[in-house]
Amino acid sequence: MTRTLPSPVAAGPDERFGPRLWGLLLVLAGNMLIDALEVSVAVVALPAIGTDLGQPPTVTQWAMTGFAAGFGGLLLFGARVVTLLGRRRVYLAALLAFAAASALSALAHDPWLLLATRVLKGFCAALTAPTGLAIITSTFPEGRPRSRAVSVYTLFGAGGFTAGLVLSGWLTETSWRWAFAFPAPVVLLLFTLGLRLVPGETPGAPRGTGPSVPSGGGESVPRGTGPSVPNGGAESAPKGRGELRDQPPPRRTRTAAPTRQYDIPGALTFLGALLALVQGITQLPTHGWSDPRAAGPLCTAALLLLAFWQIERRSADPLLNIGPSLRRNPALIRSAVGAACLNGAYLGLLFVLTYQTQTLAGWSPLRTALALLPAAAPPALTAPAAGRLVARFGAPRLIVAGAACAFAGCLLQLRPHAWPLDYPGRMLPTLLLIGAAFVLSFAALNMQAMSRLTPADRLTGSGLYQTAVQLAALLAVALVAALLAAHAPAPGAGPAAAAAACLPALTLVAALGFLGLLVGLTGLIRTPPPPSSLHHGE
Repeated sequence: MTRTLPSPVAAGPDERFGPRLWGLLLVLAGNMLIDALEVSVAVVALPAIGTDLGQPPTVTQWAMTGFAAGFGGLLLFGARVVTLLGRRRVYLAALLAFAAASALSALAHDPWLLLATRVLKGFCAALTAPTGLAIITSTFPEGRPRSRAVSVYTLFGAGGFTAGLVLSGWLTETSWRWAFAFPAPVVLLLFTLGLRLVPGETPGAPRGTGPSVPSGGGESVPRGTGPSVPNGGAESAPKGRGELRDQPPPRRTRTAAPTRQYDIPGALTFLGALLALVQGITQLPTHGWSDPRAAGPLCTAALLLLAFWQIERRSADPLLNIGPSLRRNPALIRSAVGAACLNGAYLGLLFVLTYQTQTLAGWSPLRTALALLPAAAPPALTAPAAGRLVARFGAPRLIVAGAACAFAGCLLQLRPHAWPLDYPGRMLPTLLLIGAAFVLSFAALNMQAMSRLTPADRLTGSGLYQTAVQLAALLAVALVAALLAAHAPAPGAGPAAAAAACLPALTLVAALGFLGLLVGLTGLIRTPPPPSSLHHGE
């Protein structure tokens, strides 16, 4: 492995990036794009995966939910790993593991191997997404250079979901395996560049991965695929040209090293509980509550959650360290629930629409991907202006407006209609409203969540918010798949009957949208922030 190089620095806040800074930003932003497109890559490929592996939607949904489980279920554990082992080594190791998992995903002929690789890729994303942002905030000088770097990072993350739809639709025309394999060589290239460009920690500097608090103009990566984006990080790079190698090494002092506590039992029990819960939910339509194949996983999930609670309660350094200030933070709780409802409704809706367009209407994967773009493209195109939008109108108003758009779009899908599928009169307006919901409210939700966190609570609060967003995707997709299976039409039924059988799943999606709207409306009731907290975006 190439030796660790000192952090690239710039001479001042107004200086343009040098080649090394641009190279580092390319590595970090490129990996963020790959992390973001992993969800949308699976959306369009699901019907092809089911046909190839001979599995129903209740099994193929693992291609989406497995990644969300690895990301959301291990996000707090990933932050602990990076804190104890250091950003550089963990970031580079995660890139290698991600590339290997991508190759194995493409070769999988067993759904459970596919699930394992998707969980591993989700865990790798949980390691690299917040770490990449932390590297930016500690490497790029504060001011204009850092703001520009954060904007590029944000834009790549926001565009990843859109790029994943198009690439997946195009590659799945040949084989869904290409859609899962193509990240491998890209990530290996990023790893090769990262060996020389990703800096190590400054001696004596803290090893945190938590993003800093946005200050009014920060933006957020849509779809819950990345951390909150700061407008000035908690750690600043040196403002001079001197490098660490030109300074004498610091004198070593003998200090008592803190005990490293990864809390692996807590991480494994929480992840196991999530996987067992999804398995139990998807087995209910086929086997019922009394069958051990459904009741067994649900009971296992309950026992593992109880074990996780006991482990965390007795741990001296728990993963889920929720203090009184977090429990009494209405902005964080309200934002986490609102973002979870928005993300869950969106991905659940995409699951149903992909089923209708490909399985029922016989559309090609590429046609389906292009049809879904009106929901995915607007958030990516407007991401750089999200902070200014929040600064002008305020987070609570934008959150309510976005939730209202999402709910209205979901309601359109509940209207009675005759087959064949009506794209311009029914599906397109829904997708445009969902896209508007993300444009208006997703960055506002992210910024509102961070607005009242004290510096000591930023890392945990950000992790809880991102975990809620990912777990909503996990549970919403599993429930939608279960409802589609439970109300599947009789063999030989026509497409119209099959489309009508989607109504319960669409009702669930609409219920999530309505809950998000109710939660957003509560944010219009002003509550004074704690004296010690920061207050932005409200």
